[in-house]
Amino acid sequence: MPRFINEVQAKPLRPLFKEIQMKQDIHPTYHEVNVTCSCGNKFTTQSSMEKENFNIEVCSECHPFYTGKQKIVDTAGRVDKFNQKFGNMFKRSV
Repeated sequence: MPRFINEVQAKPLRPLFKEIQMKQDIHPTYHEVNVTCSCGNKFTTQSSMEKENFNIEVCSECHPFYTGKQKIVDTAGRVDKFNQKFGNMFKRSV
């Protein structure tokens, strides 16, 4: 019994991806940066930032997802901040 071959199968295989050359001298310099967290944790990483020192609020040492403990980040809640800012604006006068 003859086997039918479609047009795609009859063509020789060729590479799907062409080799892409990166452009020269357009990428920022990549150097080491000292990172300091608000919890006191310090570590070094690499970045294209121009600063040598970088401050962050939350890192893997104090983030609740990594520690498994809930930590209150802001002392006043969002509702309290909203009420302080707009408290009298929405009160009805009778």
